[in-house]
Amino acid sequence: MIIERVRFIGDPIDYRPNLRRAVFIGRFQPFHLGHLHAIKEILESYDELIIVIGSAQYSHTVTNPFTTGERVEMIRRGLRSSGIDLAKIIIIPLPDIGEHALWVSRLTSFLPPFDAVFTNNKFVQLLLAERGLKYSEPKLADRETLNATYIRSLMIKGERWREFLQKDVADYIDSIDGARRLRIIAESDAKSERSPG
Repeated sequence: MIIERVRFIGDPIDYRPNLRRAVFIGRFQPFHLGHLHAIKEILESYDELIIVIGSAQYSHTVTNPFTTGERVEMIRRGLRSSGIDLAKIIIIPLPDIGEHALWVSRLTSFLPPFDAVFTNNKFVQLLLAERGLKYSEPKLADRETLNATYIRSLMIKGERWREFLQKDVADYIDSIDGARRLRIIAESDAKSERSPG
C-alpha cells in the first residue's frame, strides 16, 4: 500500500497509516501538574496529542488571567522539562464563538484528524455528546488541589501555589509577574463590584 501526504518544511516524516491521535481540551489557566499527569496518561495510548487551548481570546480576567501565548509557553516548558517529545504535540488555540450549538463544528474545523477526545469539562462533554462525538475523561491526579481554580485562588491570596506546577512553569509565571497580575485583576474586580454603577 502506498501512502502519500503533503509534507511541509520542518514536518517530521511519519507515514504510519495507523497513527493514533488524541485531543485534550482545556484552558490551562495555568498549566499544572494535573494537566501534565493527564497528558502522560493519554500519550501512553496515543502516538500524538492535540492540546486545544480553549477560550483562547480571553486574558487578564480572574478566570482567564493568562494570554494564549503565555499558555502555549507554559505548556511547552512543562512538557519539555518532563521529557515529553514536543514532536508528538500539536497545540491549537480555539477561541469561543458564543454560539454553543456550533462549537463542536468550530472545534473539528480547527483540528487535523483525531481518534479520541479527552476533557473533564461537563459542558464540553455535553456539546460533544450532542454532536455524536465520544469523549473520555483523562485521569487527573489529586483533583482537589491540582485544579486551576484552586491554584489561581492561592495566587490571589499570595499563598503557596508553585508546588502545584513544575518549576519551569512556575518560573515562567514569575518572569511575567503572573501572580501579581492576577492579584491586581482580582482587586480591581472586587472594587468595581463595590462601587456604584
